[in-house]
Amino acid sequence: MSYGYGGGGRRGRRGGGRGYRDGSRERWDRGGGSAARGHSSDQDQERGGRGGGQRDRPPPHLKGREIGLWYARYGAVRRKQADRRSRAVVQMDEAREQHITRLLDSVQSDQPEPERLNRASTSDSSHFSGQSGHCYFDGEMPEEKKHSFLKHRKSDEDDECLEDQKTQAQSQCSFKVKDEPPDAWDEEEVQKTDTERWTDKDAEFLLQEIAKDSSLDIFLKQDLQTKRSDPKYKEMLNFREKLPAFSKKEELVDLINSHHVLVVSGETGCGKTTQVTQFILDDLIDQGVGSTCRVVCTQPRRISAISVAERVAAERAESVGNGNSCGYQIRLQSRLPRRQGSILYCTTGIILQWLRSDPLLSTISHLVLDEIHERNLQSDVLLVIVKNLLTIRHDLKVILMSATLNAEKFSKYFGNCPMIHIPGLTFPVEEFLLEDVLEMTRYQPRNQDRRSSWKRGFWQGRNCPPEKKEKEAEYRESWPCYARTLQGRYADSTIESLEKLDNDDKIDLELILALIRHIVNKDEEGAILVFLPGWDNISTLHDLLMAQQMFRSDCFIIIPLHSLMPTVNQTQVFKKPPPGVRKIVIATNIAETSITIDDVVYVIDGGKIKETNFDTENNISTMAAEWVSLANAKQRKGRAGRVQPGKCYHLYNGLRASLLDAYQLPEIMRTPLEELCLQIKILKLGSIARFLQKSLDPPSEKAVTLAIKNLTDLNALDHSENLTALGIHLARLPVEPHIGKLILFGALLGCLDPILTIAASLSFKDPFFIPLGKEKMADMRRKTLSRNSKSDHLTIVNAFKGWEEAKRRGARYEREFCWDNFLSANTLQMLHNMKGQFAEHLMHAGFVSSKDPKDPKSNVNSGNDKLIKAVIVAGLYPKVAKIRPCHSKKRPVKVYTHADGKVCIHPKSVNAEETEFNYHWLIYHLKMRTSSIFLYDCTEVSPFSLLFFGGDITIQKDGDQETIAVDEWIIFRSPARIAHLVKSLKKELDSLLEEKIRNPAPVDWQNRQSKDCAVITAIIDLITTQDNPTGGTGFYSRAEESGPRGQHLYFNDDDDDDD
Repeated sequence: MSYGYGGGGRRGRRGGGRGYRDGSRERWDRGGGSAARGHSSDQDQERGGRGGGQRDRPPPHLKGREIGLWYARYGAVRRKQADRRSRAVVQMDEAREQHITRLLDSVQSDQPEPERLNRASTSDSSHFSGQSGHCYFDGEMPEEKKHSFLKHRKSDEDDECLEDQKTQAQSQCSFKVKDEPPDAWDEEEVQKTDTERWTDKDAEFLLQEIAKDSSLDIFLKQDLQTKRSDPKYKEMLNFREKLPAFSKKEELVDLINSHHVLVVSGETGCGKTTQVTQFILDDLIDQGVGSTCRVVCTQPRRISAISVAERVAAERAESVGNGNSCGYQIRLQSRLPRRQGSILYCTTGIILQWLRSDPLLSTISHLVLDEIHERNLQSDVLLVIVKNLLTIRHDLKVILMSATLNAEKFSKYFGNCPMIHIPGLTFPVEEFLLEDVLEMTRYQPRNQDRRSSWKRGFWQGRNCPPEKKEKEAEYRESWPCYARTLQGRYADSTIESLEKLDNDDKIDLELILALIRHIVNKDEEGAILVFLPGWDNISTLHDLLMAQQMFRSDCFIIIPLHSLMPTVNQTQVFKKPPPGVRKIVIATNIAETSITIDDVVYVIDGGKIKETNFDTENNISTMAAEWVSLANAKQRKGRAGRVQPGKCYHLYNGLRASLLDAYQLPEIMRTPLEELCLQIKILKLGSIARFLQKSLDPPSEKAVTLAIKNLTDLNALDHSENLTALGIHLARLPVEPHIGKLILFGALLGCLDPILTIAASLSFKDPFFIPLGKEKMADMRRKTLSRNSKSDHLTIVNAFKGWEEAKRRGARYEREFCWDNFLSANTLQMLHNMKGQFAEHLMHAGFVSSKDPKDPKSNVNSGNDKLIKAVIVAGLYPKVAKIRPCHSKKRPVKVYTHADGKVCIHPKSVNAEETEFNYHWLIYHLKMRTSSIFLYDCTEVSPFSLLFFGGDITIQKDGDQETIAVDEWIIFRSPARIAHLVKSLKKELDSLLEEKIRNPAPVDWQNRQSKDCAVITAIIDLITTQDNPTGGTGFYSRAEESGPRGQHLYFNDDDDDDD
C-alpha cells in the first residue's frame, strides 16, 4: 500500500492523524510508543515504544489485520520523520543578509508614517507561531487565519495598529469592475463604446461598419450574374446541384427570411456547411440588398474553418479571402473577404472575442452556428449569449446546424423554433457487431487481464459517475439473457469468445489485426479506416501490422493519424493510392468529423473514445477510454459510404449497442470552468452561476462553486464575484488563468521571451512529435535539449531558441534542425505567432513598452534559468509536488502531491527517468488521472522560488528545528532571523507587484535606486546565488544521510510500491 506525503498516505491524507475503524489508532498511541508523537525528537523515535516491546515490532495484543494497519501507520510515521530530517536549509551569507536588512530599512523609511506603523505592527506580530505572511495574489485571507491572527494580539496598541492595517487592506482591495448581474440586458449600457479600449487584430473585420449601399448592391448583382456564365462556376454549380442541400434551397431561404432562428439538421455529406451560407448571400444579392449581408459561420476546429472556406471560394470560382466573397478567420491567421456582401468562416472562440469589442455583434446580419451537436464548451456558452442577444437584435438571423440525433433539443431551447432536415449523400453501409466479427474471423482471444472483475472495476472505475455505474449494472444484469438469445444463431465458440472479450475492458488489437487480414483476403479493394481511442493503441496496432510480412510489402500504405504525429505523414492520408495498393489509416476520433478521407470503404470502430472528465470531489482531471455514443458510432459508419457501398465493423456486442448514450456528455459538464468564468465576467454577463444555469445542460453547482473559489484564491475575483485588477488582465489574455498569471510575471520580472514561449506551448501544445518506431530516440533528443535543467518548460525554451537560430541561417537548416530533434515547424511557427499576440496584449495593457517579445528592455533577466523557474512557480502555484528518495535501483525517486499522495511523472517528461535532483520540489502544469495520476510538464524548483512566489509564509519551531513554511506543508529549516528577513522581503515584493498590477508600467531596470528595481534585484540575487544545491539544499542533504536509520527493514519507501 502507498501512504501519501505528509499525512499517513491514503488514509492519513484527509485527516492527518485520524484513526481506523477498528481503533488501531488508539492502540498505536497506547502501545506504539513515542513514535506516534509528531513532535518528539528523532532520538525518541529511534528508542521506540515502551508498551509494545521492540520499537519496530507491533504490540503483542494486536492480531491479523490490526498488525497490518500498525505497520502501515508506523511506516507513515517513519516517512514523516525522514521528511523532517531531509528538510532543505534556507540560508544566506552575511553580506546579503546585511544588504537586505539595509534595503528593508530604506524601503520602509520611504513609506508614509501610517503605512510604516502598520508594517511594524505586522512585523512584530509575525514572531508568533503560525503567523501568516499573506500575499495579495492569494486573495483575501481565510476567516480561520484571521481568527488565529487576532488571538495573538498582546495589547490595545496592537489592536489599534491591526485595525488600521485591516482598514488599509480593505481600501487597497476596493478596486473593482462594476458588474451588476442583469438578467435582462441593458441596451444602452451594452451600446456604449469605450474609446480607450484596445481592440485585437482579430476584431478588425467585425468593427468594419456596414450600411446599405445602392451602388454596391448593383455591382454585387452584376458580378453574380457574370459569374453564372463563367464555365468554372457552372462546373462547380453542376456539382452543387447534386448535393441534397441544394434541393432544399427555396425552403431554406424562405424559413430563414421568415424566422429569427432556424435549426438545420443533416446527415454527413449533405452539404449544409458549404451551401446554406451561399444560399443566404446569393438570395440577398438577387434581392438587390447584398451590401447589408454579412454571414458569419462558426466552426469547432481551425482546420474545418480553413478547409470549408477554401471549398466555398472554389465553388464561387474565386480564391479564398483577398477581398472576394468568402474568407476565414482563426486565431492569429485570417484571409478576410470583402467588407459587405460576404461569408466568413471562423472558430467559435473568435466570436467570443468579438463580443468584448461589440456585445451586440451589430455588423453581423446572419450568424450560422455549425456542428453544435458536438456540444463543446465555447459553442454552449455562445448559445446562451445568442439567446439573450436575440431579445435586443431583432434583425439578427441565427441558423443552428446540427447532426440529426438531438436537433429537437436545440429547437426547444430556442422557443420551439422551426426545423428542417436534409438527408445525407452516402451510399448504403452494412454494419456488423462484435459477434458477427468473431463469427467471420473465427478469432479466439487470449485472456490477458487476469485480475478479478471486481478489482479491475475498482481500478478503472473508482471515480465513475453514478449514471455510468447504473448502466454498467444494467448491462451485467441483462448479459445472461442476451447470451441465450445468441445460441443457435452463432457458433458456441463465438459465444465463448464473446464472453471472454466481455470480461476485458481493453480493446483487443489482435482481433483488429485478424479483421484487417480478413478484409484484405475476402473483400474488394478500398481503404480501411480504424478508429482507436489514443496514441498507445495506435502505436501498438501499427507495430502488430509491421511485424507481419504481409503488411510490410509495397501493397500496403499504413498511416497513423494523431496530433502527436508529424504533419508531413498526415498529408498522405488524403492521397488515393495507385491500383493494387490498399491504404490503412489508424486514427483517433479526429477522423469522425474534422477530416474526410474520400476513398474509405471499410471502417473498423474500436468502440471506445478518450474522454476527459473533471472530478470536482478531488479537483482533478481524468482521462479514460469510454464507450462511444450513438452519435459517434453514426459518424464513424458514415465515413465508409462516401464513394461506394461500404462496411462498418463495430467492436461491441448488440447488448452494449442498445445501452450506448445518445451523445457524449457536453464539455461544459466535464471540464474545469475557471477560464469560462473569467470570460463571463469580462463580457459583463452577470452572476456566473445564474448565467450558467441558463445553458442547455448546466454544469453542477459544485463545479461552478469550485471554479469561483479557485479564481478567488488566485485573486482574480473578489468575494463579491467582481473582477479584481489582476482578474481583468487575466480575462483579457486568451489563455487559462494560471498561464495568464505566468505571462504577467514574466513581463514584470524581465524575462518575457522565454516565459511567452512556455505560455504559448502550455496553452496550445508542445512542438515535439513522436514518430512510430523512434520513440526512444525522440526521448533522447528531448533530454539533450533539456540541458540538464530538469525542466520540461526550459526544454521547450531551448528547442524554440534552437529553431529560431536555425531559421535565421536558412530554410535548409530549419528543416534539418526540426528533423533531427523531432520538432514540428508548423507548431513552432504557431507558438511564434502566439507570442506576438501575447506581447501585443501586454503592451496595450502597459506592462511592456514594445510588442516585440525579444525587446531588450523586457528581457533583462531572460538568461537567468533560476529566475525563469521562479516565475513558473509564480504562475502555476499551488501545483506543487514533493520528490522523495526511494532506495531502489528500479525507481530511485517517488513523487507525491499534498492532495493525492503518490503520483507519477508522465513518461513524456524529461524528469520521468531522472535520478539526480538538486531540490525536493516540482512545479507542474497539469495533473490527470488515467491508469495512474500523472503530472504533465514539470520543473524542479528551489526553496527561495517557493518562498517568494508561493503562498502564505509561516514561521515556527518544530521540536528542535526553526522552520519557515509555505502554506503550512512546504517546510524548510531556517534560522529565525533569516526567516523574518525572507518574510519581510516577500511582503515588499507582494506590495510592489500589487501596485504594478493595478497601475501597469514596465520596471525601470536602469534606475537601480528605485524601490521596484532594488526589491526585485535583491530577490533575483537570492534566487540566483543563494539557492545552491551544495549549500544544504541538495537532494540528499547531510541531515538526511546522518539521521539514524536503525534496523527498519520493513519501513523503507519501497513498501508502498503497489499503489
